[in-house]
Amino acid sequence: MAKRPEKRDLPLYIITGTTKVVRVGDCVLMRPSENDKAPYVARVEKIEAGSNNHTYVHVTWYYRPEESMGGRRQFHGSKELFLSDHHDVQSAHTIEGKCTVHTFKNYTKLENVGPDDYYCRFEYKAATGAFMPDRVAVYCKCEMPYNPDDLMVQCEQCKDWYHPACVGLTSEQTKQLADFVCSDCSSSVKKSVNTPVPLSSGKFVLLHFSDYEN
Repeated sequence: MAKRPEKRDLPLYIITGTTKVVRVGDCVLMRPSENDKAPYVARVEKIEAGSNNHTYVHVTWYYRPEESMGGRRQFHGSKELFLSDHHDVQSAHTIEGKCTVHTFKNYTKLENVGPDDYYCRFEYKAATGAFMPDRVAVYCKCEMPYNPDDLMVQCEQCKDWYHPACVGLTSEQTKQLADFVCSDCSSSVKKSVNTPVPLSSGKFVLLHFSDYEN
């Protein structure tokens, strides 16, 4: 009896119909099971040639907020993903493209966010709905975690960050501000306000999938 060819590891895979090279550790967009859904996002852990000379990829899935037990919530950004503990083996032919999953900090520093830029700040246990870390910093009077899609303004004195609507401002008024001091602070400062990554205000809440409503 002829011996079946053994599986072997491959150093890379070239996406069908492109010149894009996928290597272990890359993040990829994978064809969804339904045509009207967004591509799945995964991290490639291993590339393997099967006994039938077909190429397979071992992946760890990223979940979108709406795919988690708690669903999408107000503080989830449009490009937010959770790194899950869900592993799988897929045909490499289902890879449609490459993407970049940034750390939360690096994502908020991007000058331009492209269509294939995502970020991850939580790991997610698919079976239990638990997050790691299980607590998150909150900001503003509403004490909500930071959503990088939302415009915020920083108080020059206390350094906390606020949503314009929560402090009685419109987005246009906020963009025209040279300085902002929240109602809890009385001292005025001359330093101009920018709106980069919010710094931690020192306030945290435990994060469970039922903590916040959509």
